[in-house]
Amino acid sequence: MYKKTRLDNGVSIITHRMPGMQSAALGIWIKTGGRYENASNKGISHYLEHMLFKGTRHYSCNQIKEYIEGVGGSLNGFTSEEFTCYLVKLPARHLEVALDILSDMVINPAIDEAEFTKEKTVILEEIKMYKDQPQSHVQDLLDGLLWPGHPLGEPIIGSEGSVGRLGRDDVAVYQKKHYTPRNIVVSASGIVSHDWLIKKVKARFSHLKDKNLNSFLEVNEQQDKPQLKILAKDTEQSHLALGFHGFSRDHPMRYALGLLNIILGGNMSSRLFNEVREKRGLAYEIGSQVRRFADTGAFMVHAGMDNQKCGDALALILKELYKTRSTLVTPDEFKRAREFYLGQLELMMEDTLDQMLWIGESTAALDKVYTLNEIIKGVRKSTRQDLKIVAGDIFKKEKLNVALIGPLKEQEGPILKIIKSL
Repeated sequence: MYKKTRLDNGVSIITHRMPGMQSAALGIWIKTGGRYENASNKGISHYLEHMLFKGTRHYSCNQIKEYIEGVGGSLNGFTSEEFTCYLVKLPARHLEVALDILSDMVINPAIDEAEFTKEKTVILEEIKMYKDQPQSHVQDLLDGLLWPGHPLGEPIIGSEGSVGRLGRDDVAVYQKKHYTPRNIVVSASGIVSHDWLIKKVKARFSHLKDKNLNSFLEVNEQQDKPQLKILAKDTEQSHLALGFHGFSRDHPMRYALGLLNIILGGNMSSRLFNEVREKRGLAYEIGSQVRRFADTGAFMVHAGMDNQKCGDALALILKELYKTRSTLVTPDEFKRAREFYLGQLELMMEDTLDQMLWIGESTAALDKVYTLNEIIKGVRKSTRQDLKIVAGDIFKKEKLNVALIGPLKEQEGPILKIIKSL
């Protein structure tokens, strides 16, 4: 299904041809992100991502947008903890234009001083915006509990202090150091020829010779008691984020954890949705998610609740999580979770953009891509007993972390009592 090539200088190329499609999706991945930073430059990866859209040696800011959108395409980028990605989806016949633009953004960004100063104001406003959105800010508080004193515990966007200290030269030096061949993956899917892409990528990247390979600070998870963080704020609704340390990206029990996540909070037929929202009306929005990194991970639950029902909702959520440590999930919900997992995967495989993201991230993170058949095999190999084992490994009271935002100043004692008593 997938074809992969590594150029002599270290640039990796991964493609998946999808006959019958009219589109192509292209991404250039850089193996750097929030966890490659430190306290003094936190947010620099995200800042650099912004600057790459402001112009390059050969394309102005307007040309970057117009050349893609002018042929019906879409252009975007994102920064995560472990990657930065620049991506395009457009009619396949315009793929070379997309490669020209993305490669010039990555290799030859202008990083103009005036644009840099203007963009700093934009990013500082973005930081304020997230702080004004408690459903987002509560996640940052939880990250700080899970990974205290580590870059994973700080917002990817940085703080007003760290971003305010950054200068144009800081960002330019960071780009030269981190955007090197061994840290670059080019992924494409849809109507694309692997041999054609190799030739085109060689023409644009082969002159790069820097052999630097980025590295990050590994985590050291040492938690021996539950933690609670409450940010008292006059909101109409309280926002909860709770989490336990989970599995790394390639952990052998990752499929079992994925199934457990679906059963607990992955969709509208999940236990948390039914028990907390549908049966008791304790929350409007509730769900769970799994995050995976190279050496760590997390299982998280998020919810928006009535200010007077936080304790009741939290107690019920924890009871549902802890129940899976001692009792097998039912055969019916296990079957439904398995089919949901595989069905969602099959739907993703139909979209050129989703395919590009899948193969690009897998190659950047693991230097390999699992085939659909391999994933199906792994999911079907998982058992109900595996889910119970996973729950026992992850849902330990002393490993619990809870973050809350809302008018809860007087509720810290009762909430902490709930956490310790269950």
